[in-house]
Amino acid sequence: MRKQELRPGGETGQGHTASSPAEQVKALVDLLAGKGGQGPQAPQPPTRTPECPLKPRGNDLKIQKHREALLNRTGGGPELGSPSPRLTSLLMVEGLTDLQLREHDFTQVEATRGRWCSAKTIALDRLFLPLSRVSIPPRISITIGVAGVGKTTLVRNFVHLWARGQVGKDFSLVLPLTFRDLNTHEKLSADRLLRSIFPHAGEAGLASAVLSKALLVLDGLDECKTPLDFSNTVACMDPKKEIQVDHLITNIIRGNLFPEVSVWITSRPGAAGQIPGGLVDRMTEIRGFSEEEIKTCLEQMFPEDPVLTGWVLSQVQADRTLYLMCTVPAFCQLVGAALGHLHRKRPGPPDAELWPPRTLCELYSWYFRMALGGEGQEKAKASPRIEQLAHGCRKLVGTLGRLAFHGLVRKKYVFYEPDLKVLGVDLVLLQTALCGRFLQREETLASAAAYCFTHLSLQEFLAAAYYCSASKRAIFDLFTEGGVSWPRLGFLTHFRSAAQRAMQAEDGRLDIFLRFLSGLLSPRVNALLAGSLLTQGEHQGYQAQVAELLQGCLRPDVAVCARAINVLHCLRELQHTELARSVEEAVASRGLARLTSPPHRAALAYLLQVSDVCAWEAPLPLCLSPGVLQSLLPQLLYCRSLRLDTNQFQDPVMELLGSVLSGKDCRIQRISLAENQISNKGAKALARSLLVNRSLTTLDLRSNSIGPQGAKALADALKINRTLASLSLQSNRIRDDGARSMAEALATNRTLSVLQFSSNSIGDGGAKALAEALMVNQGLKSLDLQSNSISDPGVAALMGALCTNQTLLSLNLRENSISPEGAQDLARALRTNSTLKSLDLTANLLHDQGAQAVAEAVRENRTLTSLHLQWNFIQAGAAKALGQALQLNTSLTSLDLQENAIGDEGASAVASALKVNTVLTALYLQVASIGAPGAQALGEALAVNRTLEILDLRGNTIEVAGAKALANALKVNSSLRRLNLQENSLGMEGAICVATALSGNHGLRHINLQGNHIGESGARMISEAIKTNAPSCTVEM
Repeated sequence: MRKQELRPGGETGQGHTASSPAEQVKALVDLLAGKGGQGPQAPQPPTRTPECPLKPRGNDLKIQKHREALLNRTGGGPELGSPSPRLTSLLMVEGLTDLQLREHDFTQVEATRGRWCSAKTIALDRLFLPLSRVSIPPRISITIGVAGVGKTTLVRNFVHLWARGQVGKDFSLVLPLTFRDLNTHEKLSADRLLRSIFPHAGEAGLASAVLSKALLVLDGLDECKTPLDFSNTVACMDPKKEIQVDHLITNIIRGNLFPEVSVWITSRPGAAGQIPGGLVDRMTEIRGFSEEEIKTCLEQMFPEDPVLTGWVLSQVQADRTLYLMCTVPAFCQLVGAALGHLHRKRPGPPDAELWPPRTLCELYSWYFRMALGGEGQEKAKASPRIEQLAHGCRKLVGTLGRLAFHGLVRKKYVFYEPDLKVLGVDLVLLQTALCGRFLQREETLASAAAYCFTHLSLQEFLAAAYYCSASKRAIFDLFTEGGVSWPRLGFLTHFRSAAQRAMQAEDGRLDIFLRFLSGLLSPRVNALLAGSLLTQGEHQGYQAQVAELLQGCLRPDVAVCARAINVLHCLRELQHTELARSVEEAVASRGLARLTSPPHRAALAYLLQVSDVCAWEAPLPLCLSPGVLQSLLPQLLYCRSLRLDTNQFQDPVMELLGSVLSGKDCRIQRISLAENQISNKGAKALARSLLVNRSLTTLDLRSNSIGPQGAKALADALKINRTLASLSLQSNRIRDDGARSMAEALATNRTLSVLQFSSNSIGDGGAKALAEALMVNQGLKSLDLQSNSISDPGVAALMGALCTNQTLLSLNLRENSISPEGAQDLARALRTNSTLKSLDLTANLLHDQGAQAVAEAVRENRTLTSLHLQWNFIQAGAAKALGQALQLNTSLTSLDLQENAIGDEGASAVASALKVNTVLTALYLQVASIGAPGAQALGEALAVNRTLEILDLRGNTIEVAGAKALANALKVNSSLRRLNLQENSLGMEGAICVATALSGNHGLRHINLQGNHIGESGARMISEAIKTNAPSCTVEM
């Protein structure tokens, strides 16, 4: 897109109140066309226009008349006065992606999982304003959106609001024009163009001052009858010279004509690619419905029937493909109308097995039946009336289908009377109400009639229906202009021709057509449309052969393309799902490694789009070879999360993944590459992608072979990257040098919040470098340094950083070499720091002296919530200090003292604290040399404590006496949720005491009594007692 120069200094569903099917379809047709009952055929009285401060003095009256004319054209409906939030906040995009340039609108929605991704939005009232104080307003603005997303509705909203003086106040004149209007002219001058929109200009024309504050709106570039060719258009600067319309538009965009006028163009994404990016100053996109907006749309369609709304929503959510497409408003309304009507008119016994719709073609078949008002579908004996209706339906499909098919082949979506005559369309038939349910007629500014299908998908459905019927009797290729080709006999020959052309179409424009064509051969669709559109049973001879033909289209290409995935959609429409089901089962059983053929690869890519399992994460561990991964790369772009653990991927595969992460289309947010064979070279490839990637937030590289050089490359990328929030390099070999490189990045990076360096041979040198970074870093929240070689000097540096750092919430230093001396530094930091919430010191060398120092700090600390001191050679002295600290501390909720020999004396000290402590919820005392006296003290504490929820005493020797003390406490305690008494020599008697005590306890949810020499018969008896006394409690025996 063109860089900006510097200055010197709703569409939502309407209430569905029509009574008959025909009226419902008519209402929906108006909705899809953006009319809402407010189009030119039903002008509203003009609204009084507020005074506009920017009106040029000599043209006040002309512009006032123009505003009134626009209000008459756009109407005064409520949906125009208050557009939906979706249309008042557009996505800012930096250009078109390859997907948008090359694929069908449906494919774009399916590939991106119905998610519109943009970091920035811009309000409608700021759409044409500068983005900053030093930039200028855009001259050429483009707004893109898939078919049915609301581009024309957006334009009408804007024009209506401008005419009322509510938006675009910098423009003294807005000149709206559609390409449907422009298509009626062969040649046109700039002056004539202006007068066609603004007939009030008069002979003298408009002053240049007015044009310098004018906005020319060109709606629907995708409907332009002649593609714009910026390479071969002759420059024209004479506003009175008549030139071809496409040449006129290119000259206006280039600035040769109307250079002072701002231009706003709307288009489907593919057609917008005709305009060179260097000529575009601002590009925006209309997003589709969110999950909540889909629900709201359906609620507004059935405002008085919440049960119906819920049922329709459940049907939509049951099919992921259908649900993704409902993010497109027009499709959502079409689906809602069809399902709503069919729910009210429940199918009778003959159709019960065809309900509800499962595929796209089935849904449109039901819509077709609704459009016909349900007539002509009876299964009773034939009658002249029914035969007449069936004949009318076939004649309709022959007329509209021929128009739809030839328009699709020629990329033509708007038709005029000359087009209809060329195609032999009966103009009289177009005037019928039945035809009006599929084809919309509009009057252009030149008073010529323009016809278009109410939605692109309806054109594709009717085109497929026509092709299905015509190919059974056609002699020549139906795709060939003029009908001259080698003879083609038989339906299968014509189907093969359609499949080949769809596979060869680089823009995917025949993808949905081929889906519908395949779906028309399914038994369910045949039963739905038999008698009106299809012949009963005619599908039976073709289904298996067509399935084989479609699978034959899946050739061993290097990469699985969108055309191949569409073949899987076609097979589903055909109700031939064996291929996709076999791959889905292989993914679930991690047996995908044996399925490597092109059809299997295409099926896997298809499942990545439509499977509920893959919606949030693509689980592909232990099953992908480098070759299969390479073939899937184009489809992995749009996965939200990828899990590629344990695939033995080496550095060359990282080069491929790096190319994916570097793509403009990339939507991957999380990727796990743990337990592969990635070395420095592979890490460097991933690092290069992080320099440009803007989607990835989590990168997991655990258990690879990345050394200091790979860490340095990743660190250099983090100095630039602004999206990655979590990086795991656990169990690699980055050492001190790698830690130093990462520390340099942390000094400037503000987005990384989680950093995992466990098991990386990092010593005091690396710890000191990280400490220096923590003094200035303001983003890191969690730092994991477990299982390294950090001793007291390194800890001293880290604790010095904690005295100033105000963002770190979690620090893991377990399994290092921290002695009592280092614990003194820890204590000083805990007294000063006011943000750290979790500290893990498991498996160090604190001993009693170090633990006592930490305990003294805990007395004063008011933010730490979790403290792990497992396996630190702590005895009763330190336990007493911790007990005293717990009596004063008001923040610690979890304390882990397991595998320390605190004994009964230490347990009693902690128990004394529990009698007054009101915040501790989890206490871990496994293997702590606790006997019956310690258990009795804990029991007394539990009798009065009201906050402890987890108590773990596994691996002690509390025996029967201790069990009885705890059992007595359980009779009155109401807070404990989990109790672990595993391996405590309880015996049968102790276990029975605990089990029977549960009759008065209604809070305990889980108890572990394993390893207590109870025996099978005792276990059964105790289990029955617990089921009787505490049925909600789970017991492990």
